[in-house]
Amino acid sequence: MAGHGAPVLSPENLDNTADLRVAVVAAQWHRQVMDGLLDGARRALKELGIDGATELRVPGTFELPVAAKRLADAGYDAVVALGVVIRGGTPHFDYVCQGATLGLTQVTVDTGVPVGFGVLTCDDEQQALDRAGLPGSAEDKGHEAVTAAVATAAALRGALGPRR
Repeated sequence: MAGHGAPVLSPENLDNTADLRVAVVAAQWHRQVMDGLLDGARRALKELGIDGATELRVPGTFELPVAAKRLADAGYDAVVALGVVIRGGTPHFDYVCQGATLGLTQVTVDTGVPVGFGVLTCDDEQQALDRAGLPGSAEDKGHEAVTAAVATAAALRGALGPRR
């Protein structure tokens, strides 16, 4: 399972995160999986003491990078991108996965704003359900994406001071 060997974040990695401005941008395709990812993201935000995070829904995973870029440019300290792409019988899967991955990477590199990568790229629906943080799921990628983005924002703040 991919979650094996995940880092254990110490309290100092997540210290003083309550005032971070966080946005979560989520695709709308595959409602059951997306509902699980969003619930996991919301749980993580609550556990970190972050209230009032902005949520933005976009049509699909391919649209995540443009929304993430606008949110990063708007002054958010961290952005979390949630989506799911399930392999089909055409190359569409490859194009969407590559576009979303490269686009979100470009956002974080260009803006210096951490982007939590909560995009599931699965061979079938069961793999997505197993990672969606639903009851019975083996993993909670929405929660993990928030934790990663917020921990990175907190580390950058600790090293460089608040974002301007």
